[in-house]
Formats: sequence, C-alpha cells, structure tokens
Amino acid sequence: MYTIKNLTSQTGHVATETKGIFTIVEHDVDYSVSPANAQTEYFMSRMNVKRRQTVVNLDGSVGLILQAGAMQWMAGDVQATTGLKGVGDFLGKMVKGAVTKEAAIKPEYVGRGVLVTEPTYKYLLTENVADWSGGLVMEDGMFLACEGTVKHEIQARSSFSSVVAGNEGLFNLKLTGSGACVLESNVPRSEIVEVILDNDVLKIDGSFAICWSGSLQFTVERSGKTLVGSAASGEGLVNVYRGTGRVMLAPLTPSQSMFAATNMKNAK
Repeated sequence: MYTIKNLTSQTGHVATETKGIFTIVEHDVDYSVSPANAQTEYFMSRMNVKRRQTVVNLDGSVGLILQAGAMQWMAGDVQATTGLKGVGDFLGKMVKGAVTKEAAIKPEYVGRGVLVTEPTYKYLLTENVADWSGGLVMEDGMFLACEGTVKHEIQARSSFSSVVAGNEGLFNLKLTGSGACVLESNVPRSEIVEVILDNDVLKIDGSFAICWSGSLQFTVERSGKTLVGSAASGEGLVNVYRGTGRVMLAPLTPSQSMFAATNMKNAK
C-alpha cells in the first residue's frame, strides 16, 4: 500500500486536463531556483513557461504505452515490458520508428499503480483517438503516451509533391483504435485553432497543421489555378487537406520550427 501527498494541489501543482488514465499537472510556481536564475524563472512563469508532467493512474484494466525514456517515477505494482509480440512485431516497429523519427520500441507499463513522466516545458494535450475519423495523424515528435488499446500505424503522404514541394516528411505517426493519448506541443491549447471539414477543403500556406484526421487527403498544390495566378497572389504552393475530418492549427508558430526548438525538458 502507498500514499502520495502533494502531487496535485490547488496552489503549486494544478491539474489542468484529465482524460482516460491521464491527468496533466502544471507546476504553477517553481520555487526550487537559485538567486542566479530567480529573475529569469519569475518572468518565465509570467509568460506561462512552466514545467508540466503527466500522471498516469493504472487500475489493471488498461496498459500504458510511453515514449522511451519519459518515465520519471512510479509507485505500486507496475511492471514495464517491451510490448513486443515476436520477431515480426520487432521488425515492424523498427521500420515505423525509422520512417516516423519516433523511438522504435516504446515501453508498455501494466498493473496497478501510479506513473509520472519527466517534467517538460512543452504543453501537454490529451485527446480521444476515437474522436478522429481515420485515426489521429501528428507531426514528428508530438507523441508522449497513449492507452494500451491504441494502435500505432504509419500514415504516408498522399503524393510525393507534399514531400518535395511542401518541405514535409514522407511518413507520419498515426494513432488508431480507441483510448486516450497525450501529445507534446510547443503551443498551448488556447492558441490552437481547430478546423472541422465536412467534404470540404482547407489550404494552409506553411506547416502550421500539427494534427489532422487520417481520413483527410493531404497534398501540396498551387494556390491559384495557374502558375501565373499563383505568382500573382504571392503565395505559390499551399498545403491542402481535403475531405471530411479535423485539423488542428498552430497559426503563430510553424510546426517545423516548433519541434526544432531546443529541448528544455530538464532545464532549470
């Protein structure tokens, strides 16, 4: 038997989101600073630059799939496994990891207890995978955790034009099935714009989409009907999402510069 105190409170450690087995905790004020960086930490907190962690409550009914190296501590009867089901599964995960730039082997935790992830300055978003038609496709580096009922697949771009002309990767990680997941984002949920398409088209000038439904067709096309028209508009090529589904946009920060930012996970 174990007892955990001061993990979540109304003052220092505030629970901001809860979905499935996940609770997001935001450390509102970090007092463990030195005089040398106290001023910097103060202004960081004023700009909502705070450390956050995911608290996972395992009750034995569903497991946890976690990004490799993301576990900080756990209490209770919780065991870690590789989640591998054989040689074929291992080779398949190696291929997925190579093309999506994700860790090939993500540990799976099962049992009853509590697990807490490493603190990060990124924003942690919880989503229900079943709410995304055709699965939840995400930009590289966003996956942190999901329930064991969620499947990991590879989503290929609709055409090579999206790779060459759109400056995008050829493959993305896609989550399918049912269950909750946690994503790491450099953009808070309050700044994210969600566009819901019903057999319609969304055109974006730049890599501002961070997540989208797997049911959508993604291509790169000219902004105008002709080369002259595209040149006259000053836009050139745009990313096009066509069909029925959802797209989450971070309009203030392109995704490629977001995830190329310095990792502040363990910074003080």
